[in-house]
Amino acid sequence: MPTTGSPGGRTARDGRERRRLTAEVWIVLGLSLGKSAIYAAVRLADRLTAGTPLAQQTATLNPTQSSREWLDLTYQLLGIGFALVPVALALYLLSAPRGLREVLDRIGLNAARPGRDLLAGLGLAAAIGLPGLALYAVGRALGLSVQIAASGLSGLWWTVPVLLLSALQNALLEEVVVVAYLMERLRDLRWRMPAILVTSALLRGAYHLYQGPAMAAGNVAMGLLLGWYYLRKGRVMPLVVAHTALDVVSFVGYALIPATVLASLGLS
Repeated sequence: MPTTGSPGGRTARDGRERRRLTAEVWIVLGLSLGKSAIYAAVRLADRLTAGTPLAQQTATLNPTQSSREWLDLTYQLLGIGFALVPVALALYLLSAPRGLREVLDRIGLNAARPGRDLLAGLGLAAAIGLPGLALYAVGRALGLSVQIAASGLSGLWWTVPVLLLSALQNALLEEVVVVAYLMERLRDLRWRMPAILVTSALLRGAYHLYQGPAMAAGNVAMGLLLGWYYLRKGRVMPLVVAHTALDVVSFVGYALIPATVLASLGLS
C-alpha cells in the first residue's frame, strides 16, 4: 500500500519494525474487536440460514447471566472489567517508550478540555442518534435488521448502575481500540489517511453484523464520522462521550420504559 510520512513523526523505521507493529495490531484485534467481528459474521450466517426471517429474530444486549441475583451482578461486573483489559493493553503498547501520560495527551483521552469535549460529544451523539433510529426502523421494515433488545436486565436495584458502566465500557473499548489505537498504529505503518479511516469504519461495521446488514452499514457510517473527527481533532474523548451517551439512552431507556410501551413501539 502507498505510504506517507507520519504526522506525529513516529514512523516504522525498517521492515522489521513494520512486521512487529503489524503483528501487534493483529494480536490486539484478535483479543478484542477483531475477534468480535469474526464471531459476528458467523452469527449473521447462522441467522440467515436458520429458517426464521431475520426480522423475526432478536439480539439481546446486556443479557442476564444467572437466575440468582448476586451471581448475575458478579458476572456483569466481571464481564465489564475484563472487557477493558484490551483497552489497557492498547494504551500500554502505545505508551512505549514515551510513557502513558504522553500517550493519553496525544490521543486526547484526558480531562484537558472537559467542557468542549462534552459539548462536542453530545453533538456527535445527536448527529448519530436520530439517523441511527431511522435506519433501524427502515432496516426492520425491509427485513435487514433483527429486533434489538437493548437490555436483558430489569427490576433489580443494580440494573441502572451496571448499564451505565456497560455503556462506558463499550465506549472505551470501541473508541480507544478501533479509533485511537488502530489509527495511530496504521499511521505508524505509514498508511494513507483514507485507507486508515475506511479500515477503522469497516471493522466497526463488521463486529455489528450480528444485528443484521442494515445496522452493520449504519455502524460503518458512524465509524466514518467518528474516525474523521479523530483524524481532524486528534482527541478521542469526545468520541467516548458520544458513544457513552448513545448507549446510556439506549440501555437505560430500554430498561426503564414499561413493557407495554416497548410493545407498542415494536421493540419488545
